[in-house]
Amino acid sequence: MIGNLNHIAIVVPDLKKAVEIYNVALGAKVSDPVDIPDHGVRVIFVELNNTKIELLFPIGKNSPVASYLERNPSGGIHHICYSVEDILNAKDRCIAQGLTVIGTGEPQIGAHGKPVLFLHPKDLCGTLVELEQI
Repeated sequence: MIGNLNHIAIVVPDLKKAVEIYNVALGAKVSDPVDIPDHGVRVIFVELNNTKIELLFPIGKNSPVASYLERNPSGGIHHICYSVEDILNAKDRCIAQGLTVIGTGEPQIGAHGKPVLFLHPKDLCGTLVELEQI
């Protein structure tokens, strides 16, 4: 069901510093920042040959990554995203297998403008997993 690794998301306490690390120190191409108010984050993608790194910075008081930074002030890996061909089929299959879909269970539009779902880490070896329709 899952396809390629789409991206690994890292919550960062200082977006400018994170961009300098990836762009200047490591020589990677980085995107311009994009605010996604519905998810409470500012996002920058680090483009790699085989995948992306998603740098997440909280915007707004209700940002889910703000609470992550409270628990992990230095930041860290937040989630792993896999591509799927059909998000609704993936959702049904996950639920049938006893996995917990976070939120309403309905896909939302993610940072790439495509439908996404999140699966609870308690069901996936302690890892928050995002599924994104390709």
